[in-house]
Amino acid sequence: MAGKLTKVLHTGISTYNIEESIEWYKKELGFELVEGPFYAPPLDAKLAFIEWNGYQIELFEYSEPKKIPEERLLPNTDLQTVGTKHVAFAIDSFDDIKKRFQEDGVEIVHEVAMGDDKVMFIHDCNGVLIELIQKPE
Repeated sequence: MAGKLTKVLHTGISTYNIEESIEWYKKELGFELVEGPFYAPPLDAKLAFIEWNGYQIELFEYSEPKKIPEERLLPNTDLQTVGTKHVAFAIDSFDDIKKRFQEDGVEIVHEVAMGDDKVMFIHDCNGVLIELIQKPE
C-alpha cells in the first residue's frame, strides 16, 4: 500500500547549549554525535544529530531560547498539557542506572511502579523530561 509511514527518523529537542547537550547525552545515555553541530540559516539556529542504537535525536540551539514552562518540568503536570511529552527508553537495571545518575548529579524527577514496571523520569541538562523503564524479565 502506497502512502504509509516507513520508519521513525528522529525526535527534536531544543537546548540551551548544543555542545553541553551533546556531551550530556553521550555521557548519561550513550548517544554518539553523527552530524554537526552546524548552522541552519532557515532556522537561524545550530543543529546536531545524535544517535543511539539506530534512534536519532535532533538537537537545536537558538540564540535566544525560551525557558521551559514550569508546568512542563514534572511528569504529572506535563501530561495534562496537550502536545509531545517525552522520550522513553528501556533500561536493564533500575538500581544501577539510578545510582549512576545520583553520582553524576542527574536530576531524578519522579519514580513510580506501574504494575511490574519500574519507571524513572529524569531531566536532561536542559530540563527536558526523559522516561526510563525497566520491565520485568
